[in-house]
Amino acid sequence: MARQKNAAPVIIKRKKVVGGDGHHGGAWKVAYADFVTAMMAFFMLMWLLNATTEKQRKGIADYFSPTIPLSRISGGGDGSFGGDSVFSEDQIAQNGTGASNLRPSAERQALGQTGTDSADTADAAAAFAEEARRIEEALMGIGGESMVSEQAARHIVTRVTDEGLIVELFDLDDEPLFEGDTDRPAPITEEMAGVLVKVFALVKNGVAVEGHIRALPAVLRDNPAWDLSAARAMRMRRLLEAEGFAPARVQRVTGHGDRAPAAKNPMAHRNNRLEVILLRSTR
Repeated sequence: MARQKNAAPVIIKRKKVVGGDGHHGGAWKVAYADFVTAMMAFFMLMWLLNATTEKQRKGIADYFSPTIPLSRISGGGDGSFGGDSVFSEDQIAQNGTGASNLRPSAERQALGQTGTDSADTADAAAAFAEEARRIEEALMGIGGESMVSEQAARHIVTRVTDEGLIVELFDLDDEPLFEGDTDRPAPITEEMAGVLVKVFALVKNGVAVEGHIRALPAVLRDNPAWDLSAARAMRMRRLLEAEGFAPARVQRVTGHGDRAPAAKNPMAHRNNRLEVILLRSTR
């Protein structure tokens, strides 16, 4: 008995082994995923507001609107937006002007309600297309006799865009529109200005003149790209008015420098050009 009393006590240690201590669980991954998703949704919303037109924004708003809207410009909510549409350029979240604060428009315009019926817009577009066709036929001699000489016709291409009918006059390698790197017009340019005045007399739309030039060597100390393109556009405006074109019909004169080349090679002579645009009447 005495021997047993002097024996050392037996201590038993039990360790609890838990796997994954180094990762501390996976809850943080769920939180991070929620954060990334929210940021993606936010930037997508900002991109949509900037990249879509008023009618497209109206379509998106209608898609997410309730079946029976409470108001013509309301999403039906009474939260932070107070029932106002987020797509309205007049008011957002009741604190100031919205997407176009420099030139805010009425809420009806932000909703795509421009005050013109879609049928009227379609009729106007059809009427302009017919006018543009007549001018192209007169200018290029499509189906008849051209108003320009065969030599001048080599310098002209036309196309219809959302802005209007663009008549592009461009340099050829053997026949430029201007003398050297100046704004002194060649005889062929003066001839084409007179023809443009005659064909534009068929309509009363406004006109814009835009100048472009090819890229010049980067070693030049003073690059005249901007001044030269603007000077050539201004020279064309004066040529048109000298031939009898009404000055009030000229809406703008712009020089684009070498920023919008027409040819892949930025130094190609094809990039020296003038664009005389017959604007749509709605602009």
